[in-house]
Amino acid sequence: MRKIILLGGPTASGKSSLALEWARQHDGEIVNADSMQIYRELKIITACPGVDEMEQTPHHLYRILKGDDPCSAQRWRDLARGVIDGIWSRGKMPIVVGGTGLYLKALVYGLSKVPEIDSTIRQKVRAEVTELGSEIAHKKLSELDPEMALRLAPGDSQRISRALEVILSTGQSLALWQAEPETGGLIDQDVEMSKHILLRDRAELYERCNQRFKRMIEQGDVIEEVRALISFKYPNNLPVMKSLGVPQIIDFIKGNSTFEDTITLSQIATRQFSKRQMTWFRNQFSDWEKRIL
Repeated sequence: MRKIILLGGPTASGKSSLALEWARQHDGEIVNADSMQIYRELKIITACPGVDEMEQTPHHLYRILKGDDPCSAQRWRDLARGVIDGIWSRGKMPIVVGGTGLYLKALVYGLSKVPEIDSTIRQKVRAEVTELGSEIAHKKLSELDPEMALRLAPGDSQRISRALEVILSTGQSLALWQAEPETGGLIDQDVEMSKHILLRDRAELYERCNQRFKRMIEQGDVIEEVRALISFKYPNNLPVMKSLGVPQIIDFIKGNSTFEDTITLSQIATRQFSKRQMTWFRNQFSDWEKRIL
C-alpha cells in the first residue's frame, strides 16, 4: 500500500524542521503545501527552505509560479498529485508540509467539482476587479449572486473574482457548486495516511512569530526582496502582494511607515494570521494527530 505523511500547522511552528527530520527517518521527499511559498519572488519573507535544506532532501513545489499566476486549491492539488505519484514511483515517502489548510483538505478529502472557467471571462473579471476595486466588484456580485456576496467581505478581491467568474461562466452560483460532493481526495483511494497538526503554546508561538520576522527584516535582504517584487508592478489584489509583511514593507519603502512601525505592524499581522490558522486546523482537522511542542 502506498503511504504518505501530512503535516500542517501555523506559521513559525517549526513544520519545516520537523519535515526534514521525518524525511531523513523515512527516506522521504518534501512537498510544499504553503500558498505563498509557491511563488518564486517570495523566498526570504515566506521562510522558504534554504539551499542547505534543499541539498539534504528533495523539495517540490517551492517557488515554481510567478506572482501574476495565482494558484487555486484545485490547481495546487493537481500539481501535488503529480509530484506525489512521482515520489511513490521512486519508492520514496511523500511528506506534504505547509500552513495552507485548504490545500491539505483538497488533497486529502477532495474538492467540489467546478467546471472549467472560460479563460476570456476569467481575464476580463480579473482586469475589472483590479481596475474598479473590490468594493464595486462586490456590488456587482450582489446583483448576480447575492448568496456568495453575503459570504464574502467587500475587500476580499480574490474570492470575489472567483465567485464572479463562476457565475458568469457557468450561470450557477459558486455556492451551488461547493455544495456538490467532494471528489478526488486521497481518502477515497488505497493510501495509508499519517496526518499530523503541529501546534505550540500560544504565547510561545507568538514570540516565535515576532522573533522570526524581526530577524528577517534586520538582515536587510527582505527589504530588497519586496523592492524587487514592486518592480514587477503586479496588481495589489494578487495573493503575492498580500503575503505576510509585504504590504507593511511596501509602505516602508514608499516612506509611509518607520522601520520600527513596519516591524511592529508585520508582527501583529503574523500573530493574527497564526491564530486563525490554529483555529482552522483545530476545527477542520479534529481527527488529525496533534503534536504539541
